[in-house]
Amino acid sequence: MAAAPPGSATKHTFSSLLKQKSLRTSPPPKSRGTMAISMREVDPAFQGVGQKDGLEIWRIEKLQAVPIPRESHGKFFTGDSYIILKTTALKNGSFGQDIHYWLGKDTSQDEAGTAAIKTVELDAALGGRGVQYREVQGNETEKFLSYFKPCIIPEEGGVASGFRHAEVNAREHVTRLFVCRGKHTVHVKEVPFARSSLNHEDIFILDTESKIFQFNGSNSSIQERAKALEVVQYLKDTNHEGKCDVAAVEDGKLMADADAGEFWGLFGGFAPLPRKTFPELNGIDTAFPPKLLCVNKVQTVSVDCDVLTKALLDSTKCYILDCGSEIYVWMGRETALEDRKRAGLAAEELLREGNRPKSHIIRLMEGSEMAIFRSKFNKWPKKAEAVVSDESRGKVTALLKRQGFNAKGITKAAPVKEEPLPQIDCTGNLQVWRVNDSEKTFLSFSEQCKFYSGDCYIFQYSYPGNDGEECLIGTWFGKKSIQDERTAATSLANTMIESLKFQAVLVRLYEGKEPIEFFPIFQNLVIFKGGASTGYKKFVSENGIQDDTYSENGVGLFRVQGSGPDNMQAIQVDTAAPSLNSSYCYILHDGDTVFTWIGNLSSSVDQDLAERQLDVIKPNLQSRMLKEGSEYDQFWKLLGIKSEYPSQKIARDQESDAHLFCCTFSKGKKKSSFLASICSLTAYHSLCVLLICVLLLNQYSLSGITLG
Repeated sequence: MAAAPPGSATKHTFSSLLKQKSLRTSPPPKSRGTMAISMREVDPAFQGVGQKDGLEIWRIEKLQAVPIPRESHGKFFTGDSYIILKTTALKNGSFGQDIHYWLGKDTSQDEAGTAAIKTVELDAALGGRGVQYREVQGNETEKFLSYFKPCIIPEEGGVASGFRHAEVNAREHVTRLFVCRGKHTVHVKEVPFARSSLNHEDIFILDTESKIFQFNGSNSSIQERAKALEVVQYLKDTNHEGKCDVAAVEDGKLMADADAGEFWGLFGGFAPLPRKTFPELNGIDTAFPPKLLCVNKVQTVSVDCDVLTKALLDSTKCYILDCGSEIYVWMGRETALEDRKRAGLAAEELLREGNRPKSHIIRLMEGSEMAIFRSKFNKWPKKAEAVVSDESRGKVTALLKRQGFNAKGITKAAPVKEEPLPQIDCTGNLQVWRVNDSEKTFLSFSEQCKFYSGDCYIFQYSYPGNDGEECLIGTWFGKKSIQDERTAATSLANTMIESLKFQAVLVRLYEGKEPIEFFPIFQNLVIFKGGASTGYKKFVSENGIQDDTYSENGVGLFRVQGSGPDNMQAIQVDTAAPSLNSSYCYILHDGDTVFTWIGNLSSSVDQDLAERQLDVIKPNLQSRMLKEGSEYDQFWKLLGIKSEYPSQKIARDQESDAHLFCCTFSKGKKKSSFLASICSLTAYHSLCVLLICVLLLNQYSLSGITLG
């Protein structure tokens, strides 16, 4: 993609993408009540998690989430409840998260409820990107079991549920019988030590004091036997310090085999095993018709509909889709954290009332729906039609004709009724990195909305489209960012695009020149003075420039702006009276002393946004509200001196339509020619495909297509 001047060329790609995305995924315009989740509502134990590949586990102790050390991962107790976060590093450098809460068979109802609630808080700390799974001892999902190799074998006991962890005497070994099922991931369950527990379909492991026996049912597969052997080795290393004998017993072999004779002797002698006449059932009707329920503050009510469609789901509410063996909890992006917790508990209650202990609960945020969930619905929003001017069509048609293509049908199009632009709602997943020299550093959810004017950032925004997940990768350059890190950001973003096989859209944004559709993705963006990157710090030091990087312990003045909780910014400005404006609200702080200044021309929405931004800039501190004209002397002292300041809102540059250019190389020189003005991203994509085909057929080298 060819380089563009700051704030002009590529920003319109971003605008067009979001407009098109909004038409695809957003409901018709309506009154919005977006609920911004404050980190005050999230357990401090979840601050900064999910920033590296691997597992993070918490146990519920005294109704609090307590981290479990890495060496104890995979060790579960039947009387406890746990929360498990699986973070996966993706090829493009971003992270994917899955959240599970595991309930032991003897855990208390209070602990189980706490685990369910804390899981919602963990998801909120991650920005609502993860899918949440309820796991019950003995009926875990394969995804969960795959995290622990070769298996999990819960031990008796618990912490705060009235149990004590079982203390095993080193001189005393308890003989235990386990059944193993599964070809890829192994489900291991302890069963009564009795002949009646054995059968021909499964594999059993008998763990005695001096020897471990693996009994292979005659109908078990080779893959299952190999997986069971891994469990045998695990028991040998865990329970016997690697010092015990191991024996395999084949179903049907008689007492003539020494190991088989010893094995059957422990059961009182050999006796034929009865064959099962029917497979073991899960106790759930597989033909259960999906039922949609809406979770209100008071009760859960059924949604009356003949056909399930996405239009039934309201972003301001939570829903339960009961499919029998699975119960899905769908949480709208505009719901409060308490509403999400309430929906999770309602699903738990639904299981208890229906006596369905083996059903799975899967909770997902709007915009993170899995394919299996979407398949339950009849319709999802269709893609919007492209809007292309007649002049643009004519130019492209003329180009194709010159290349010998039949352009019939391109010059005419059905008239498209103009509709007001739907509001952009943040239904996708956002991940952000700061550029440090030539590397990128991942930012946690609580930090990804905090930018510095001296730094460069890379962000990835993914959302579900009709043809699968769609992706936007962008770079944001602060006004005072250095050229080396701008170059590094561009290179790193290009690498991410390549890793996605060029299926993502790449944009470049400059501070102060962002299109208006940029801000709803970040929702509560804060832009600080100075920089936190190593490159910026080095540049300031080497050039003897005064470092004005923001310090939370120093003095800072922020202008608050935006249109609502889903689109608000706090911009740090010079700490001086001329920076004030009667049309805005400001936050001024000197360490822990905080003022909120209310301009006379500001609205109630502006004042609400200032309160919300306090949660980001100075959480847990009380601010003193000052109306314009009633300021304290201390306020003016912090600003240096009282002086005049403007009162009119700061006007934004009007955005124009994107422009399409054809760029070719001829004898080492690049030639660019304007082709068309484009009103939507779909039109941009369709025109680009046609042009690329033309250029390739004529053995041209496509240098770049720029939108401006």
